[in-house]
Formats: sequence, C-alpha cells, structure tokens
Amino acid sequence: MDDDKLIKKYFYKLSKNNPSSLYLNDDVFFDKKRELVISTDTYNEKIHYKNLNHPDLIIKKIIRSSISDLICKGVKPKYIFISASINKFLAKHSNLILIINSLKKELKKYQILLSGGDTTFSKITSFTVTSVGFAKKIIQRNETKLNDIIYVTGNLGDAFTGLMLMNNKIKANKSETDYFKKKYFTPNLPFDLYKFIPKIASSSMDVSDGLILDLERMMNRQKLNYKIHIDKVPISKKLKNLIKQNKFKKENFISNGDDYQILFTSSPKNLNKIKKLASRIKIKITPIGKITKEANLILNSNNENLIKSMKIKGYLHTFR
Repeated sequence: MDDDKLIKKYFYKLSKNNPSSLYLNDDVFFDKKRELVISTDTYNEKIHYKNLNHPDLIIKKIIRSSISDLICKGVKPKYIFISASINKFLAKHSNLILIINSLKKELKKYQILLSGGDTTFSKITSFTVTSVGFAKKIIQRNETKLNDIIYVTGNLGDAFTGLMLMNNKIKANKSETDYFKKKYFTPNLPFDLYKFIPKIASSSMDVSDGLILDLERMMNRQKLNYKIHIDKVPISKKLKNLIKQNKFKKENFISNGDDYQILFTSSPKNLNKIKKLASRIKIKITPIGKITKEANLILNSNNENLIKSMKIKGYLHTFR
C-alpha cells in the first residue's frame, strides 16, 4: 500500500465533516472564512536525505520543499514551525551552528518567520515543518478543464541526477557533479509566481514526487486525461549534455521527484499572457502538453507512447 492509498482507505472518512481539510486530497488545509492556509511535511533520515554529512544543506532543502506547498497554491508563506528529532551527531555544537546559520539565511531569503516547534532525541533523525500563510483564494487540485494547457516552471531532473551521482549510480566530471548536487540540496523555487498563480491557473501543485505522478494526483478525481510531449519537458543544458554523452533516455530523468517546481494548468486563452509574465518576472514557464479526454499519452519525438516503457512515474512511500 502506498501513501495515497493509505490516506484514502484509513483517514479520508475522518475528514468528511471538515471541508477546510480539502478531504485530504490536496497539499494544504484551507479555512476560507479565516483566510488561513497550512501545510505539514515530515522528512526522515535515509529516506528524504541520505545521511547527515551536510546538515546546513539538509535544512535548506527541507525549508524550500516545505514552503513550496504554499507557493504552488498562490499563497505567500509567512510562518514556519519546525519539530526535530536529533541524534548525538547532529546535536554537536558545530553542526547546530551550521543549521542555525543556514536557517537564518532561508528565513531572510523568503521573508518567513520561525514561530515554534519541538525537539526530541532519536537515533534516527527527522524534521517536521508546518508552513502557514494567509489567502482569500487558493488554486486546488481537480479543477483542470478540458483543453487546458499543462505548464511546468524551471527545469526538471537536475535534483534526481544529483541523487544518482551521490549514490554512485552514474558518473560525471567534478563541475557537473557539483552542479547537480547543488540542485538536489537547494532547489531554485519559482517563489514570485505565488502572486500570479491565482490569476492564471485552473489547477496547481508542486512537483515533489515526480512530474507524471503529481500530474495524475492533480486531476485524480476528474474524468480527464493528459497528453505530454517529452521533447517539450524542460531540462537544463548540463542534464541535456549528460544524457547525450551517456546515451541515457530523457524519460528516465524527468519524473523522479525533488524538483519543487510548479505544475499547473491554464486555459489556452492565457498562452500569450503566461509567456509575457514569464519574461517579465524572469521565471521559466514551459507548456508541455494539454488536458484531453483521450487515454493518457506521453509522446516522444516519434509520437510513440512511452507510458508503458517509463521506468518511474514518481516516488511513492510504500507500507508493508
């Protein structure tokens, strides 16, 4: 059983009397009356971060991935609460100073306030971050419309490549390795887009677990499907070169999670508006497909459907 099925089978019914929960089928809690938006995420050692070699970078990744849940809804994060289970290694003065200095920079960069939390001792470390913001409106899942264009911000696949390099699954030169590792630990959030998402998007979420998996989650209660063109999915020049040099397949890199870009749908009439917006706010926004009634399609340059041949649609936690 994966995390989606676990929630649906055991917890969904408990949320039926609380519409602000969005019935546990979105990334946030939204109390429209109070204009309150909340998201909670947990990060575990050996699952969300391999080890504790870079505590200063781990905290950056955790903060950015947490506030991403609000940004993609069109909400500016204002407060964060951090609960941490810390072991002896992480409790060393030198490591705590690294964490505090990184945390201070993140709070300043995104203009958010540390507002509380909890600390406990544990042999295996973990962090839980609650992000809070305020908004009159949010962009939810399952609001896509037929013929909507599918967009994604930034580039996909760099973070996964960094993870593959750290796990010695692939090889690259030092310059490339440093670049991809940085993208893994410090994703470049499309932060300023939160101001415009409510004006342009019909549905939206962040790409945290993988492009295809998250796209299917975004429209999981609608009788609609998607058509994606692999050639249009944006990747960095460095990843493009790495794929070419090693004769890798692009489709094996673009839906593996940790990107924290914004995936959204919008009416075709907004195409030029979004193009101009991207240029004005200097955020890369790429149309990669459309919403259809046909069967799901992931097309390559030869118009072959790659759905069956794709190794991974995204990352799922499994419970056994």
